Amino acid sequence: MSTAVYAQNNNVVKPDVFQTGIKQSGVQVFDVRTLAEYSSGHLPHALQADFTHDEEFNERIKYLNKEQPVYVYCLSGGRSAAAAKRMREDGFKNVVELEGGLNAWKQAGLEVEGGANTPQLTLIDFTGKIADGDVLIDVGADWCPPCKKMEPVVAAFLKANPTVKLLKVDASKDTNVIKTLGATALPTFILYKEGKEVWRKTGVVELN
Repeated sequence: MSTAVYAQNNNVVKPDVFQTGIKQSGVQVFDVRTLAEYSSGHLPHALQADFTHDEEFNERIKYLNKEQPVYVYCLSGGRSAAAAKRMREDGFKNVVELEGGLNAWKQAGLEVEGGANTPQLTLIDFTGKIADGDVLIDVGADWCPPCKKMEPVVAAFLKANPTVKLLKVDASKDTNVIKTLGATALPTFILYKEGKEVWRKTGVVELN
């Protein structure tokens, strides 16, 4: 592996080097801005945790692999520098920072993902989808590390329970449904039978 891309500790790299690095297998891309900032546009496959929210940040970094590179960024580089310092102190072996943050990335003419005004899952649609049979509600997001950790657990649960249908609720946009469900933690799993909630679990858990 090229040492120019798999950078060493305390490395701060320019957008072109950062872009090359995040394309490699095993690299974890970590956005430490707020969810609102993330939702307005982010780097490909980026996970998210708000560095200014200690509880959220500390909880989510537990699900990152300390042995694999983490490429971290924010808007201009200040929060990512502080986040990288904390992560190195916590035992992360290889943390690479984006010099100048997302501002520099855009100024270099590089593209971001997201930011589109995608429609929410309406309460009427949600009610219709849970009305019949057994439905597992998965409240999560692609940017949520513990949600990613639960993906194989959910897959195994569905394989063992083939009559259960899966309904994903996106924490980035389905805010009305999430408020109605009272889902305050990510991920949250709720099982409905014929439109009625029969159990609920949150976090990284066993589903049975």
